[in-house]
Amino acid sequence: MTLRALEPVAFRVAAAAIRLLAATWRLRVQHGEHLAAARASGRPVLFALWHSRILPLLFHHRGEGIVTLISRHRDGGHLARLAEQWGYGTVRGSSGKGGEAGLLGLVRALGRQGAGAITPDGPRGPAERVKPGAIAAAQHAAAVLLPIAARSEQAWWFTSWDRFCLPKPFARVDVVYGAPFTVAEGKDALRQGIERLERAIQAVTYGS
Repeated sequence: MTLRALEPVAFRVAAAAIRLLAATWRLRVQHGEHLAAARASGRPVLFALWHSRILPLLFHHRGEGIVTLISRHRDGGHLARLAEQWGYGTVRGSSGKGGEAGLLGLVRALGRQGAGAITPDGPRGPAERVKPGAIAAAQHAAAVLLPIAARSEQAWWFTSWDRFCLPKPFARVDVVYGAPFTVAEGKDALRQGIERLERAIQAVTYGS
């Protein structure tokens, strides 16, 4: 049997292990009123989070039909399959340069589904820096941006470019929402939106 043939089996085993692990996490929501306000705004909602915190947040919002932008890289393929198992729609592409097709797909999905998610520092960094695509997608979809993060003091931190966070078994995981906001049209608004979103995600991630 070839390595390629083994990949589906390995993925199923890994996906089952991740789900068993995630089921042990003790999730606690902070500032859920911001999520409620975003959903009550009458606009599409675009969740924005750092790439390193994606796994616990995918688990928390599973089954809600949210459409998420995931890279075309091989690792992104595994993540996309896991997200789809957890009830997400997926659009393949990037939030940075060269990711126009993915961003257009996300804008269209926001119009249809009303909720999407993006990691504005993905797929390859620099870590925790917002790229213009996230703001442009919110502008074109007339969406409200909702900063979100997962915090856990009991986690493994990988040596990947983003220092990927994997909470340990039975870890307490805080899911934290920031205040939703919209971005006007125009280049100045784009620049201001990048700065504001970066500050907002940092605040919910680190409590600053």
